[in-house]
Amino acid sequence: MSVMPIKSPRYLIIVATLIALTPAISAVASQESDEKATAPQERVRKPFSWNNPPSAEQSHPRMTHGTFTSPSMGIPIGYNIYLPTGYEEDTYRDVSYPVIYFLHGGRPGSESKSIGLVGNVHAAIESRQVRPIIFVWVNGGEVSHYNYGDSRGEDVFVNELIPYIDSTYRTIDHRGGRALQGFSQGGRGTTRIMFKHPELFISAAPGGPGYGMERKIFENHGVEQDTRFGGTGPALDFGEGNDAFSLAREYARQPTQPPLNILIWVGTNGFNYEVTLEYLDFLSGLGISAERLVVPDVGHNSFELYEKRGTDLLRFHDQHWSGFE
Repeated sequence: MSVMPIKSPRYLIIVATLIALTPAISAVASQESDEKATAPQERVRKPFSWNNPPSAEQSHPRMTHGTFTSPSMGIPIGYNIYLPTGYEEDTYRDVSYPVIYFLHGGRPGSESKSIGLVGNVHAAIESRQVRPIIFVWVNGGEVSHYNYGDSRGEDVFVNELIPYIDSTYRTIDHRGGRALQGFSQGGRGTTRIMFKHPELFISAAPGGPGYGMERKIFENHGVEQDTRFGGTGPALDFGEGNDAFSLAREYARQPTQPPLNILIWVGTNGFNYEVTLEYLDFLSGLGISAERLVVPDVGHNSFELYEKRGTDLLRFHDQHWSGFE
């Protein structure tokens, strides 16, 4: 990144905003992760980047890393994408595929988190347990899958990445061919985004979601203050009504909204298990139907959950596709 030779007032304001945001992000960076829980002193916080190519060890022959230039920021944004066998062959040039977008856990964002799931996705398709799909791993921004300050993780995903994927790859580029899935922090993001944008997704599957924190945000009028692991950083104010509880209520109040097919998945040994059951009851009380996939004896770990029931998750989306050629 080039350095501005003259520090204008606008430049100083941006710098001040980023400096103010840094401790807030650090306070919650380790909040929820796809990985097994570790002691706070063992957590390694990598600096945030919008572009994170996977390592050689993370590679898979059907998965590639790509970037697009963000219209709002003018910088490259990374994503990882799985294309099914045959995608490049002439025989399939006229075939369009449904897409699942996966929102990673943890903070800050990286599109190369959770890509270890690619083997499970590929195996389910190759064994014909589900139809061929495109699978995309998203970078959630500094405060994963939330808009906050200058990091507009939600907007970049919804307004920029989805249109880019539809214009670049042979997707079924409408609601009937698009699904949303995520785990932990990404489960929170999946829940918020599915209720904000039901016109974009035919199905959504939040996994291991941190509904306890979402409830705190709801009760604190949009403010998140993480006190776990000794967190004492500044509160994050996302704005009142921008949480999984408020957005579900708003969705339920509008009967003309497109109907969502929802499945919430969680392990019985995960620390979000009880609050997930409570949230399912909350949705039921609003008249919102949601299936559940509860995996016994598995903790807060998307990889273990996928090993046991990943094919069932993919089948859930598979049964709702429309416009599949």
